Amino acid sequence: MNTMFTSAFGQFGKTIMVDGVILLSLIGIAIGRLPRLRMNRATIAFAGAAFLIALGGISAEEAAAAIDLSTLILILSMMIITANLKFSGFFDLAGNLVLRAADRPRKLLTLVMASSAVLSALFLNDTICIMMTPLVAVLCQRSKRDPVPYLIALALSANIGSAATIIGNPQNMLIGASSGIPFMRFLSRLAIPSVAGLVVAYLLTVLVFRKEFADNEKITITDLALDGNAERKIYKPLLYKSLFAILVMTVAFILDAPVYAAAMAAAAILLTTRRINPERVFAELDWTIIAFFGGLFIITAAVAKTDAFSWFVARALPLVGQSMAGLSAFTLVLSNLISNVPAVMLMRPLAQYFPNQEQFFLVLAMASTYAGNLTLLGSVANLIVAESAKRFGIHISFGTYLKVGLPTTLVTIMLGTLYLICT
Repeated sequence: MNTMFTSAFGQFGKTIMVDGVILLSLIGIAIGRLPRLRMNRATIAFAGAAFLIALGGISAEEAAAAIDLSTLILILSMMIITANLKFSGFFDLAGNLVLRAADRPRKLLTLVMASSAVLSALFLNDTICIMMTPLVAVLCQRSKRDPVPYLIALALSANIGSAATIIGNPQNMLIGASSGIPFMRFLSRLAIPSVAGLVVAYLLTVLVFRKEFADNEKITITDLALDGNAERKIYKPLLYKSLFAILVMTVAFILDAPVYAAAMAAAAILLTTRRINPERVFAELDWTIIAFFGGLFIITAAVAKTDAFSWFVARALPLVGQSMAGLSAFTLVLSNLISNVPAVMLMRPLAQYFPNQEQFFLVLAMASTYAGNLTLLGSVANLIVAESAKRFGIHISFGTYLKVGLPTTLVTIMLGTLYLICT
């Protein structure tokens, strides 16, 4: 009897510790830090995964099986492509061409949002925000325009545009690998909601910041470069090679090749070089994303084994009710509670309860991405814009962002859901 009691108590203690690690990890990932510790989302996810393996919350074999290599390969390959485009001067060239064509405030807003959305659909939205924020901030300051509306619109459009493709953001990459939806099929279903979302975001930005856009007077700007030089250096051989690699990848997408394999082939083309030191390329890669995803795969696999997750599924399904509208609303709330990538990972198993699994994954991709526009803290892209703007003395407050972000999120998710249901 004493042995049975000790064994039961030991199992109870183990369950408490495992659940505690999971809960602490998810809270830390949601808010981006843990009190009194120098840890970010990546280190929290990685450490949480390691502790769960050590405590027996998930076996080493199960942990290894939980890691989706196709998603990690896709993310890594897209970062390699993006790094080469950066070295070639592509983003400076594209940004300057767009901004030089903007001679009036509303035209500037249109071009910033359109270029941000298109580039975010092709490359990671976080990268586009890193590249474009300084350009937009400098142009607005030198033309004596209020930079806040344009920078908020930059973040909104980066998130909206990234929803259109499998390679636009990390959660879409995960959904693409999980669902097996071909690239062109995914694009054909989510392109129209994203275009409609951009129109909504544009109109709301003009409405909220009506003072900035009321006169629509001509903008005069002579120099957009950040270092005082009118022209940034363009490395043409690498630029042409990068564009060729992207063309190869696009053709592979059209031919329904596996997305991760197409991206990997394009990255391989760029890594086969006599000119670029590979250390320079790999130094540009954001390894924290790889660590974050690797740890998060293991944590969510451990979560799926818990009684709490069984309870979550039992309660979530009646709330969602196999309804796409319910799924959108639930995704919106969960994405803003624990961030969109963990939310997508936790909700993937619910696909088996829906008769149309493709529609489930498309709604999940749309809602989880648009949900990032709700608040300034809703997505990494928003935070990148806000933090980068500070370097130019520009402050984007939580409340100011919310005036545009809240209605944009609600309207775009509603329109996106209606479109995916009715078509």
